[in-house]
Amino acid sequence: MRIRTLTGSLAAVLALSSPLLWDGQAVAAPSGAPEQTSAARLLTYDASGSAEFRSAVDRGAAIWNESVDAVELRPAASGQRANIRVLADNGWPRALPTSLGNGTVYIGRQAVNQGYDTVRISAHELGHILGLPDRKPGPCSSLMSGSSAGTACLNRHPNAAERAQVEDNFAGTRSGVPEQAGAPGTVSRAVLIRD
Repeated sequence: MRIRTLTGSLAAVLALSSPLLWDGQAVAAPSGAPEQTSAARLLTYDASGSAEFRSAVDRGAAIWNESVDAVELRPAASGQRANIRVLADNGWPRALPTSLGNGTVYIGRQAVNQGYDTVRISAHELGHILGLPDRKPGPCSSLMSGSSAGTACLNRHPNAAERAQVEDNFAGTRSGVPEQAGAPGTVSRAVLIRD
């Protein structure tokens, strides 16, 4: 779903060829024309503590990357402080956002042992970090319906309203530079979102 921008060379080719289609005269594209870029806000996650759920966490992040343009989730580099920390524990899955795009996610084995899909859990909990609330009770078509959709629900993707809300949450924050966890000027607030 990512929108790719035209590079300078492709723009020049289009600028040269389009006049030929209309009146037969080619005009050179201006040199040094600025490229249009709209980089997503980069958020890093550390899933080193997610144990057996590591691939589910990576897939949950990839689902969000495929679904929205305003934000991109990437694994943190070794030694880099991550915006999102993902841990496995024996409790119920939950998210502890500290600010938009920052916080801790727990992939709880209690829900997994009850039969809930690990990738859906991961995508759902990351949705909380991206600013989405629970939508309970809710249908399986809503990622944020969480456990209320039942163990048979295997929908791992946000619906149109959920995608639009994340786009809106991150509108105007695009930078192309990883957001620093706990950066100056960020408001820290701890909110437990338990599913």
